[in-house]
Amino acid sequence: MSQTAEPNKIAEFEASLDELEKLVARMEGGEMSLDESLHSFERGIALYRSCQGALDEAQLRVKLLRDPAAPESAEDFDPQTP
Repeated sequence: MSQTAEPNKIAEFEASLDELEKLVARMEGGEMSLDESLHSFERGIALYRSCQGALDEAQLRVKLLRDPAAPESAEDFDPQTP
């Protein structure tokens, strides 16, 4: 993976998360019609899946970095462990 592709993925994740947070705030406001709410819910699910996919990919990359020979047996990252 090129170094220029990595910042784009991070920017995409951050933009999706920001949009999702704004969408949730609008929906919680209660001022949307049923049709707008359904459309927003569908968009929110798509954004959530995109963000979750990016987080899953990042977790796999961390596992690969921690144990390249056997990433499936690498332990999850624990920020409390020095």
